[in-house]
Amino acid sequence: MPRKTNLERTDSRRRPLGEMRTSRPRPKVDFPLESLDFKNVNLLKQFVTDAGRILPRKYTGLPARYQRRMARAVKRARQMLLMK
Repeated sequence: MPRKTNLERTDSRRRPLGEMRTSRPRPKVDFPLESLDFKNVNLLKQFVTDAGRILPRKYTGLPARYQRRMARAVKRARQMLLMK
């Protein structure tokens, strides 16, 4: 049996042909990379839940480089007993 070659999509979950995907808006990072330090506990608390877990990039909106630096700073602050 030959394959269907209909260009019109009937599946309601898919976007119609020709419609472009819009990119996710990039959040503005309003602090320099140098301020992500383990001693800056007030800034680090914004990226940690009440239970003390580090929030993922999906929720923080940080670039990958900032997220890695922030995670490292949170872990160091925990070791120094500056954070929970």
